Amino acid sequence: MAPVKISYVVSFSFQDSRYLAENVLSEDGIRPWLGCPKEHSRQLSVELQLERASPIGYVDVGTSFSEPPCPCPSLCSLGNYGCAFLQIEVGHVSWPCDQPYLTLVPTVTLMTPADSKLDWNCCGVRMFKEGKD
Repeated sequence: MAPVKISYVVSFSFQDSRYLAENVLSEDGIRPWLGCPKEHSRQLSVELQLERASPIGYVDVGTSFSEPPCPCPSLCSLGNYGCAFLQIEVGHVSWPCDQPYLTLVPTVTLMTPADSKLDWNCCGVRMFKEGKD
């Protein structure tokens, strides 16, 4: 199944002025979307519009090209950018506004609490396939 392109960002919760939510549209995959440092909710959400309705057989989080493991968090330009948890929900534009999204990927851990405290494993890449992660 060929990848489906993300057309645009419909909405987002927060963004840093240098690391915009639109960076998730980047084809080169090396520009992060980060939250505003002044926002302390520590939770980000984004709503994306795909170019067309299609079955989703897999989701890649991070970059898919080979790089050595991140030796220093401040140099990290790939992967999950320090995101500890991830949940993916899906919907369709034709659904009524009050219809909740369906969970495609339940909340998964991308970093352990120890990783978060030490700023380690911030460059992880995860691939989720149908029926497994």
